This record gives sequence, C-alpha cells and structure tokens, in this order.
Amino acid sequence: MNEKEIMDIFLRTGAISRGHFLLTSGLHSPVYVEKFRVFENPEYTELLCKELAGKLSQFNPDITVGPMTGGILLAHELSKFLHTKMMFTERVNGKMTFRRGFRLSSSDRVIIVEDVVTTGGSVLEVIDAVQSFGSQLLAVGCLVDRSITLPNFNCPMISLLRLEINTYTPDNCPMCAEKIPLTKPGSTNK
Repeated sequence: MNEKEIMDIFLRTGAISRGHFLLTSGLHSPVYVEKFRVFENPEYTELLCKELAGKLSQFNPDITVGPMTGGILLAHELSKFLHTKMMFTERVNGKMTFRRGFRLSSSDRVIIVEDVVTTGGSVLEVIDAVQSFGSQLLAVGCLVDRSITLPNFNCPMISLLRLEINTYTPDNCPMCAEKIPLTKPGSTNK
C-alpha cells in the first residue's frame, strides 16, 4: 500500500477531523486523528497492521508491546503477522507500567507500536518500561506520525502515514485567539 491508499482509509472512515482540539499531550491542534474510526472496521485494521508488520518484520522481534488503549489493538493484530508474543502497558499512578503478569527479560527483542505519535511522550514512557527489564528495543512502529519534531527514541521509527499538522501550546494557539470552541476528543476528559 502507498500513503495515498492509507490516507484514503483514514478519510473514508472519517478518522480525520478538522476543528480545534485538545490533544492528550495538552497541545492544541486544528486536526484530530481518531484511530478508532478505523479500528471499528476490522478489515481496515487488519490491512493496515499487515502493511506495518511488513515494514517491522526486518527487525525480527519476539515481543510486540503497545500502550493502552489503541496500542493494545495494534500490538495484538501485529503480533499475529509478526508471530510474536503481545504485551501492553497501562498507566498506573501517572506512569506506564507492565501489569497483569507481563514480564520481559534481558533476552527479549521488542518492538513498540502506537496508533498516533504527536509528541512521542507515551512511546518514551513505554520505552522506559521495556528498558527497565534490560530488553532490547528494536524499533517503534505507528500508523500515523503527526509529530513536528520527533523525539529521539534511540531506535528506528517506522510509520505508515506521515501528516504534517501544526500543534500549539494553549497560550500560543491561533484558534484560541479566534475564540473557536475547544473540543477534547477521545476517551478521557481533562
């Protein structure tokens, strides 16, 4: 698949919205990517994960890890194509951690998958959790990279779709200046 075909899936499912959005990072954006509009279509989820798995297979991982919530679906689907175990992290007391009996070892070869990367903050937290076991981090994969400046993950970052979307701090937001109502999409309210 090429980027146009991937973008068509996001547009066809209504996964890309325009407005004034408060992102999980606290930044404001004129565009929001709601991956669950894609995930509600298992055939698209499978298609995109198969494509991403094709790009990540070169790293020969044995464990695929994703952060809760969207990363769980990706990690599960990707692990089928990559023939790996699947694990996920959860936020406990403000910190991503492994629970539910998930444990890594120093011999594990890990890839981390995320649905949408904006600042990379969640991925960095998962990296810390993986490295606390001494496991080898091979790569980070995501469906959509919408970062302006990608943080240094100290490993390759592989994405299916690259969107150049500006984000703004609340005190520097042109949409706030225009008094456009702010929407907090997603599953949490801040």
